[in-house]
Amino acid sequence: MSSISINEIDKIVKSIHHDPFSILGLHDINEDGKTKKSIRAFLPDAKNADVIIGNKLFPMKKIHDAGFFELITAHTVDKSYKFKITNWENHSWELKDPYVFSPVLSDFDLHLFSEGNHYKTYEKLGAHLIKHEGQAGVLFSVWAPNAIRVSVIGNFNHWDGRYNPMRSRGSSGVWELFVPDLVEEEIYKFEIKTNDDRILVKADPYAFKTELRPRTASVVHSIGSYLWNDTEYMKKRTNKLSSPVAIYEVHAGSWKKKNDNEFLSYRELADQLVPYVLDMGYTHIELMPIAEHPFDGSWGYQVTGYFAPTSRYGCPDDFCYFVDMCHQNGIGVIVDWVPAHFPTDAFGLAQFDGTCLYEHEDPRKGFHKDWTTLIFNYGRNEVRNFLISNALFWLEYYHIDGLRVDAVASILYLDYARKHGEWIPNEFGGNENLDAIHFIKTLNEKVYSEFPGVMMIAEESTAWLGVSKPTYLGGLGFGYKWNMGWMNDFLFYIKKEPVHRKFHHNSLTFSMIYAFNENFILVLS
Repeated sequence: MSSISINEIDKIVKSIHHDPFSILGLHDINEDGKTKKSIRAFLPDAKNADVIIGNKLFPMKKIHDAGFFELITAHTVDKSYKFKITNWENHSWELKDPYVFSPVLSDFDLHLFSEGNHYKTYEKLGAHLIKHEGQAGVLFSVWAPNAIRVSVIGNFNHWDGRYNPMRSRGSSGVWELFVPDLVEEEIYKFEIKTNDDRILVKADPYAFKTELRPRTASVVHSIGSYLWNDTEYMKKRTNKLSSPVAIYEVHAGSWKKKNDNEFLSYRELADQLVPYVLDMGYTHIELMPIAEHPFDGSWGYQVTGYFAPTSRYGCPDDFCYFVDMCHQNGIGVIVDWVPAHFPTDAFGLAQFDGTCLYEHEDPRKGFHKDWTTLIFNYGRNEVRNFLISNALFWLEYYHIDGLRVDAVASILYLDYARKHGEWIPNEFGGNENLDAIHFIKTLNEKVYSEFPGVMMIAEESTAWLGVSKPTYLGGLGFGYKWNMGWMNDFLFYIKKEPVHRKFHHNSLTFSMIYAFNENFILVLS
């Protein structure tokens, strides 16, 4: 006989219970007019289970063949108890109960996130090594508002989503679970049960570290542990832009390779690229996208791990070392940042909880035909929060000196690369993406208020006015605009036979018409 109904047990067994904490864990019950303790656990594939209270072993009763166990006891029990699990091969191990811990995330944080005003969501969502109620472990949390159930899965629970269903935090759409005793370098994903009964397995959007491709799991990593040696450089950075800037653009995987055609590591790049850039007289290195991406051929422009430096070249601390060595040699580091679109890989952001969560549902607003990628829904508070938090994250934790924002034109225009009938006008009938404009302005305002010495650069190729003007003057708020127009004009000119070039000097001089409309970075490609 159990202290709860078979219907409730059945929901746990089928992984469809809306509140596993109300069933699992430690509970007070009334039995024969006396208050007792009930300890319940769902341990799939366990043959036997015991509870260790102090130094004593108490056998649990198997209530359901799928592995639902319960112990009812009059003994004093606190949250320090453990399970001893024995499987059908007679292997035994001990496990602390995740379902005795109270919530970690505050209602205030969740409210700010829902409003779109929590610009350090990476400190709350994702996987974090913490101490909670006296116990060390990992807090997992993820935004999946339309999921029926979310579980964290990994080697620690045999990648079985029945073991660790998470706690729903109500209207915020956030799910969380503190798992005691987990440590750094644990690999994990989220298993999501959708409204239409699909099971999705997703990498963590906020993961600080990922497995090396082609593997796609997230890795628990303690961010901020690197000991920096660039204090003097960072102090002077606010005055850096009073000096000339010469930027060397690099794809980390292509600049140079080892004899066996393997990539250089971040540390090897620091040791070889930095002296080269110094010798050539450059002031900055611009890295083509360094965030995690599954396909080498994309050069990083199809991001799946927005908070993780790609593991192709090493671990996060190795990337810190690269930036640190640049700074110690007086070289700034700019990274290409890709908030315009993301790939459709099943383990990534696409249809994250079974619905169009990060992207627009209507393909006329949510799908890039040319790139076969998905477009962020900039009108959604939590999506803006994700992207702006990500930009601030790279500047804070990796001491990045600037972001070159990729494909800004595709963000600004609803009809970008679309024919008539393939796009939806805004509420005023125009082709401007009003939600995206609000996102870009907020992004630049937040970045410059937090990090006044950095460079925000728009890779933008149209005649949009005020790209590099402050938002209070009606501009988009970027510091600079990447001069793609002059680059294209020059390439057109240089392709001509020398004897014909005298007829095309206007290609070189045309840019003087607009050269002083924006704060251009001249591109010598």
